[in-house]
Amino acid sequence: MKYMDKSISALHEMLMNKEVTSEQLVEESLSLSHELQEKCNAFVTILDDAKPQTVTDNLLSGIPYGVKDNYSTKGILSTGSSNTLKDYVPFFDATAIEKLNEAGAVKVNKTALDEFGMGGTGTTCHTGIVKNPWDPTRMCAGSSAGSAAAVAFGVYPYALGSDTGDSIRKPAAYCGIVGYKPTYGMISRYGLFAFASSLDHCGVLTRNVKDAAIVVDTMKGLDPKDMTSWDSSKINLQKACTGDVKGKKICYIKELVDKNRYKNASKELLEHLDNFYKTIEIARNLGIEVDEVSVDEKLLNAIPAVYVVISCAEATSNMSNLTGIIFGPRGQGDNYIDMMKDHRTKGFSPLIKRRFVIGSYVLQKENQERYFKNAQRVRRLVVDCWKELYKTYDAVILPVGTGPAKPLEGSVDILDKNTAVLEEHLQIGNFGGFPSITIPNGFINGLPVGVNLTGNCYDDENVLNLAYALENAMEYKDQIAKEVL
Repeated sequence: MKYMDKSISALHEMLMNKEVTSEQLVEESLSLSHELQEKCNAFVTILDDAKPQTVTDNLLSGIPYGVKDNYSTKGILSTGSSNTLKDYVPFFDATAIEKLNEAGAVKVNKTALDEFGMGGTGTTCHTGIVKNPWDPTRMCAGSSAGSAAAVAFGVYPYALGSDTGDSIRKPAAYCGIVGYKPTYGMISRYGLFAFASSLDHCGVLTRNVKDAAIVVDTMKGLDPKDMTSWDSSKINLQKACTGDVKGKKICYIKELVDKNRYKNASKELLEHLDNFYKTIEIARNLGIEVDEVSVDEKLLNAIPAVYVVISCAEATSNMSNLTGIIFGPRGQGDNYIDMMKDHRTKGFSPLIKRRFVIGSYVLQKENQERYFKNAQRVRRLVVDCWKELYKTYDAVILPVGTGPAKPLEGSVDILDKNTAVLEEHLQIGNFGGFPSITIPNGFINGLPVGVNLTGNCYDDENVLNLAYALENAMEYKDQIAKEVL
C-alpha cells in the first residue's frame, strides 16, 4: 500500500491507529526520493540515514517532509544550490526547522532551487535542471522547483519553500499543488539564506489548503532572532478553514485578465483566462461577491522593473559575505582580493553575476535617486493601491502566470513586455508582505494551472478560508502528478 500520497491528517490518523509506522513512511519517502531524482533531478541531498520519530498528538510527528536547500540545517549540507556553498555544512538549524524538529517531523531530503532563490525557472541549480513531474520537458518554475516537484510526485505531503517574488506560488501552479506564503514575519527568517530581506518570506508547498495551514501553524511565531517576526499566537489557521465564505468580497484586476489587452495571445493564455473566469463563477456560486476593478496601467507596468531593482540591490548587499574566506571553497590568488575575485568569478552562475551587476549599479551614489529610491517610491504606491482595495475586499484573485509550465527548450528567462505583468503580479504580495496562496484550478493540455488569492497583512485566516472553500468546490485537491504522454 502507498502512503505518501495521503494528506497530513490522514497519515496522522493511520499512525495513531498503528496502521502504519513512521519507519514505513520514511522508507517509502526515501524510495520515492530516489525515483524522482532519476526522473526530475529535484534534490541536492537525500538523507538516506533519516530516522523515524515518535508519534505524538502533534499532527506532523513521524511524517516525512522536504527542506528547500536555502534553509540552514545543522550538520546537513546546505548549499543554496550554489557552487559557492557546495560543501557548506551549518552548525545550526533555521528557526522553522527547529519548530518542525520539536513537532517530531522527519526531514528526508534537501530540495534543489534556482541559485540562492534568484530565478523563476528551476534551471540554475548547481546540481542541474529540475524537471516537472507532469512532463519532464517542462520546467517547474522557481525558485522552489525541487520542493514543488517532490510534493507533486507524492514524495511527502509537504515541503518548505521560500518566496521573494513568487518562488513558492508559481512552482505550485506549474506542479498542480498548493503554495502558501504567509504574512511577512509570521514565520521567522532566521536561518533562511537571505536573498532580498524586505521581500523574503518562508512558506510551504502542500497538496491541499488544510495541510498548508497545519504546517504554518507549527512553524509560525515570534522569534527573538528575527526582529521582523511578530506574535501570531492568536491566529489558528486550521480552525479558520471552515469553508463558510458567504458574504465575503473579492476582486480581480480588469487590466490583467482582459483578453483584449493581449495582442497575438497564445491559445494557452486564452484558455488560462477562460479557466480563470470559470473559477470566478465558482466563487460566486459559493456566495462570494466578486467585482472587477481597475488599476492604473502605468503602476502595473512598473511592477517587474521595481522588483528587479530592489531585489538585486538587496541581494548585492546580502551576499557580499560570500567571499570564500569565511566559508565556502577557497579561491586561488596571491592575496585575499585576488582570492575573493577568483571565488566569486568561478562560483556564481551568469544569472547571479548579472543580478549583482544590476544591484551594484542601482546602489551607486550617482544612480540611487534615479533607480533605487524611485523603485522604493513606486513600491509604496503599489502597496498603498492594494491596501485601498483591502478596505473593501477580503482578497484579490488573479490567474498565476500566462498558462501551464513552460517548455525547458526554447523558453528564455526574459519577460515578454506584453504579458510581463500577468507573469509577475505575484510580486505585489512580497512588496506589501501580504498573505498569498496559490491553488490548482484546472488543466490545459493535460498540464495543471493555478489561481492566486492575496489578502491584507495579518488576515491569513480569512485568505486561507477563501482558498479552502474554493478548493473544495473544485476537483483538484490532493493531486499527484501523472506524466502527460
